[in-house]
Formats: sequence, C-alpha cells, structure tokens
Amino acid sequence: MADGFLLALQKGIRAALVADAGVTGLIGQRLYDEPPQNVTFPYARFGNIEPLAFDTDTTEGALVSFSIEANSRSASGRVEAAQIAEAIKAALHRQEASVTVAGHTLVELIFDTISVTRDNEGRGYTAIVSLQAMLEAA
Repeated sequence: MADGFLLALQKGIRAALVADAGVTGLIGQRLYDEPPQNVTFPYARFGNIEPLAFDTDTTEGALVSFSIEANSRSASGRVEAAQIAEAIKAALHRQEASVTVAGHTLVELIFDTISVTRDNEGRGYTAIVSLQAMLEAA
C-alpha cells in the first residue's frame, strides 16, 4: 500500500534534509520522528504534521502544515538552535525539486515561521520551523 500524503511527505522531507550539507553540517543524521532517550544534541525532530483536504474536481490533494523542531543544549543554545532552523528553512523553502514525495506531486513547499524558546527543562533551546506543503495525488 502506498503512503498517504502525511507519511510520504515526512519521508521526502527527511531524505532531503539528511542530504543537505547545511543541515548535516549542524546535526549530522540526527533527524528523528521520536528521538532516543539518550539522544545526542544538537538534533532535530518532526513536530506537528496536519494534512487538510485540498481537492479539485479532478484531483485529490492535500495542504499539509508541518513543523520541525531543532534542539540544542550547547553554551550557545539559542544561537545553535536558530542556525539549525535557518539551515532547515534554506533546504526546504521553495525547494520543491529537492524533495521527492513518492506517489504524490509536491506542488509547493513554503516556509511560514521560526520561533526559538527555552526548552521545557530549562536546559537548552528549541527552534520550531513551520512550513506548508501543497500536494496532489500522482
């Protein structure tokens, strides 16, 4: 069975980010759906992924809002988290050709916002990159 919009997009985004030198230069391959308990910092993880129906009369489609969280606990935590977020933005914003979404056509991939806050434990910073993708069934 082919993946739906949500999982196909997540797989394509992950592949694009771990292939991007700007991102891997900061976090290596540490991009997770759910990070391990003994995770090495810095790392990024997928946050919210919310697909909404965006069909036309002839084509099934989805407008998918999603976020990627960059996590840092270094001495320059806010700066490092922001640098990771900026690298993620640069790798994805308007870079539809660099993201392969199996079984679907990625029509548009756009950046929405970045926010950087202290993490819940007060030991580091989390930058949240919010993006939106428009997809059509292939």
